[in-house]
Amino acid sequence: MELQGLFYLLLLCVGEILSKPTFRKERIRLDPELNGQVHEENQSFQMDHEAFLGKDDAKTFDQLTPEESQDRLGKIADRIDSDKNGLISTEELTSWIKRVQKRYVYENVARVWKDYDVNEDNHISWEEYKQATYGYYLANPEEFQDAAEQFSFKKMLPRDERRFKQADLNGDLQANREEFTSFLHPEEFEHMKDIVILETLEDIDRNGDGFVDEDEYIADMFSHEEGTPEPDWVATEREQFSDLRDLDKDGKMDKDEIRHWILPQDYDHAQAEARHLIYESDLNKDKMLTKDEILQNWNMFVGSQATNYGEDLTRNHDEL
Repeated sequence: MELQGLFYLLLLCVGEILSKPTFRKERIRLDPELNGQVHEENQSFQMDHEAFLGKDDAKTFDQLTPEESQDRLGKIADRIDSDKNGLISTEELTSWIKRVQKRYVYENVARVWKDYDVNEDNHISWEEYKQATYGYYLANPEEFQDAAEQFSFKKMLPRDERRFKQADLNGDLQANREEFTSFLHPEEFEHMKDIVILETLEDIDRNGDGFVDEDEYIADMFSHEEGTPEPDWVATEREQFSDLRDLDKDGKMDKDEIRHWILPQDYDHAQAEARHLIYESDLNKDKMLTKDEILQNWNMFVGSQATNYGEDLTRNHDEL
């Protein structure tokens, strides 16, 4: 039973990564400089921290005192200022955010590589991945009697195989590191964009008609309790669906409209995040940031209100 427990935990973790595109929560984020929308503060700060630091380092900063956070933030600001003129431009901040995003993606792959490359040939075959992820279920289906579990396994396996084959550019069912990276993080690779769109559609399309209607679009973001009013932001999202998502005004989104929604060609997420951070922190409104402006608004970048400092405080962390 211990082996089963370990396997099931692994499956849950991998399923969280693979069953949905990793950026789904970000796709509804709005650029405040463009449209004046204001995010709920705690949620917005967490997204800013993860974009600016990467998810792993954001968690590390959450364990630091305000003084420690600001000290490290100052060092990061010095590094972002690549031309050393004392000012951080949108371009410099965008470059930093893209670097952080790329580092997180490849570090994530490096962490799990050995779990799947069983024969240590520096490739991960579909069979290796399938056995590591689904092997226990395939060998012991009788132990997964819950209908929801059965449905989840049966749905995830062919979906993962489809994504693996799309990532496998030479068709040998052996993923090198770059191919496996595109498998785990398809949103980062052009040749995986169709899979991202298809999986998004499958995740939201509850009635299985191959489209996303307004109620399905809202249900993906908000669970409504009967008899309670919808929050104001839900009404705004309904307007967004009608005005911006449903381009042909037929009451639903097809694949092309989903592509326009989650992968707009003229939208650079890193640049939008950089513009957002500068917009919120630029005290003299010169569209540049000084180190002092960043430190004065440190909560936007790395701050934490956590008071329960854990073991991480006793360790030495590598500087970003």
